[in-house]
Amino acid sequence: MDITTQNPTDAVPPPAAPPSPAEQKRAARGATRPGDRIFLGLSRGSGILLLVLMAAIAVFLTYRASLAIGKDDGNFLTTFEWNTGLVPPHFGIAVLAFGTVVSSVIAMVIAVPIAVAIALFITHYAPRRLGGTIAYVIDLLAAVPSIVYGLWGALILVPQLDGLFGWLNDYLGWTGIFSWDEGAPRSMLTVGILLAIMILPVITNVSREVFRQVPQMHEEAALALGATRWEVIRMAVIPFGRSGVISASMLGLGRALGETMAVATVLSPDFDIHASLLNPGGGTFAQNIASKFNEATEFGRDALIASGLVLFVITLLVNGAARAIIARRKEYSGANA
Repeated sequence: MDITTQNPTDAVPPPAAPPSPAEQKRAARGATRPGDRIFLGLSRGSGILLLVLMAAIAVFLTYRASLAIGKDDGNFLTTFEWNTGLVPPHFGIAVLAFGTVVSSVIAMVIAVPIAVAIALFITHYAPRRLGGTIAYVIDLLAAVPSIVYGLWGALILVPQLDGLFGWLNDYLGWTGIFSWDEGAPRSMLTVGILLAIMILPVITNVSREVFRQVPQMHEEAALALGATRWEVIRMAVIPFGRSGVISASMLGLGRALGETMAVATVLSPDFDIHASLLNPGGGTFAQNIASKFNEATEFGRDALIASGLVLFVITLLVNGAARAIIARRKEYSGANA
């Protein structure tokens, strides 16, 4: 019986070359399945709809703001007054811009380090059961309405700040920033502390999920090289989650910039810029809109919309800056790990 021997390499066909990127794009464009076409249309339509909505908001705010600014007798950017009932009206956003930025910066300085520390404790230090309990409590804090925070701040937080304000005045009052005239502690520092408590759950939750995505082999490699737990966090965890922490911070900053009722509840507003963070006074865009909108005339509402346009622009600039920072550090993102 003759047995014909064949070379195994002749019997097995060579593997097909993977499609090139251009072929993959052509295949995606030429997808014929109804589900693919529907999903592609919905995704593209959602993106276009978002751009249209943003443009519509910008056009509406710009148009209504131009009606008010055109009749303003003062400088809209530098006037320390908000009186739209005068003839001609006299109003400006200098105090509101200062108060919004200062209160948000205070909130971020307090909240971000604490939130990152809590997220690291939950993911890398706490036992599983304790970490789950803390995470559950943080999730509950994120769901509390802002008006509840405002009532808690007015009834509980403000009366308890006398001791802190007195201590700051005794030891740091010489700076002028922390001098206190022993008035009611309804100041920008109080607002910053309350905003820090409000944005803490948002930053903690996002940072926690980012830190959980750190590849296990990165941490094991650092431990194999003799690193301590803190060195593992410093060299492997924080660099990997840096862009995520920045994104979480921007989410918290967005809430701090636009918070209304909580700020209006604990702040004693006035249209003046105070050097001290402890004395009552100041104001924010959102607080001013919330407190004056119901009693404002049609022109007064246009003026408030003008201030809302400035807040809209500030928010866009902050988000753009965050995107730029993340893009510069994209080598730390999870997609490139």
